Amino acid sequence: MASDSSLLKKLDRSMPVAPLAIVALPSAAALGEKVSRYISSFRREYRQEVAEAPYHDSYYQDSYLLNVDLERFPSGEGHAFQEESLRGRDVFILVDVTNYTVTYRMNGFINHMSPDDHFQDLKRVIAAIQGRARRVTVIMPFLYEGRQHHRTGRESLDAAIMLRELFDLGVDNFITFDAHDPRIASIAPLDNFDNFVSPYQFLHALLDTVDDLAVDKDHIVVISPDEGALDRTVYFANVIGADTGMFYKRRDYSKIVGGKNPIVAHEFLGTDLTGRDAIVIDDMISSGGSMLDTSRQLKFHMHANRVFICTTFGLFTDGLEAFDRAYEEGAFDKLVTTNLTHLPDELYEKPYFAEADMSRFMATIIDYFNHDASISGMMVATEKICELLAEYNRMEKKALQGGS
Repeated sequence: MASDSSLLKKLDRSMPVAPLAIVALPSAAALGEKVSRYISSFRREYRQEVAEAPYHDSYYQDSYLLNVDLERFPSGEGHAFQEESLRGRDVFILVDVTNYTVTYRMNGFINHMSPDDHFQDLKRVIAAIQGRARRVTVIMPFLYEGRQHHRTGRESLDAAIMLRELFDLGVDNFITFDAHDPRIASIAPLDNFDNFVSPYQFLHALLDTVDDLAVDKDHIVVISPDEGALDRTVYFANVIGADTGMFYKRRDYSKIVGGKNPIVAHEFLGTDLTGRDAIVIDDMISSGGSMLDTSRQLKFHMHANRVFICTTFGLFTDGLEAFDRAYEEGAFDKLVTTNLTHLPDELYEKPYFAEADMSRFMATIIDYFNHDASISGMMVATEKICELLAEYNRMEKKALQGGS
């Protein structure tokens, strides 16, 4: 993947599909603001000549955000009202279905919005557009019901139903990040479903915040905490030239606790970790119990030097106390997660936290989609990761030579 500037300059000769409009639902308002500012910066810095052309009178804007009011009746029923016309616009709707901090009043009570509430509001916004937009793209970083992606018994297939509903409502493109199982795209083989990943941002955050990080086969092992994360782990390890290892969860299939079979033990398959750093990669942290158990195994039983946890979505459904205790006892050294979903304010105060900022990447995706340009260079970040490592190693070598 080429540098950001060269990628953006490739759009100079491309015409946008239609004037750009971003509708950031309340759940993703902060991320939407950052994304809009980046797009404005891109177009001002790299494509000012295009912006001055007479047929691009709305190409450059200080903000591409448009408001849609989401109201609630006292009964709790919802209503979406479009304040500005979206006729002929290329509309991108951004929603974070995990943001529990958004509230509404119902029968005198304050309710925190669930993923179901956020999904219903998304459909209301699409309905309020009334098919007048030139094109509608939904950006849902955390895939709603993405863990309910296959049937093992008499159960619902909520992720499949969600996608079918959206495409039936007239959505043209659906964008998500690090889907729990990317094969969910098979539910709509003729519709536009794109799944982006974040290994480059993970590595960038680690290189920025961790001292003396040697990225090579002798010093780092990339760990998959379970079978489901193995594909992303193998890819990351291969790109940075490191070994890989995997835990598999031995479960008790004779009973169900909390909707799933309880984990009896984590068994490890991999190389000797003594004295080497371990990077644990997964798509999400829910409560964090399984991830912290993996970290303790790596640190205390396999004698890893340092343990770095990298996850796309930090949900922290049981709070941060368990992570505080684990950090204090030395079970892990750094926790990297993206800002694609809501993160608790107190997380930013933790000494172990590093944010992998995805807003610039998302802005680039939107800019490319608006120009109907090829996104193949953004789907796989191999070249960009290699460039980052090469630059990091040059800087490290230069620092060592200066110190000597």
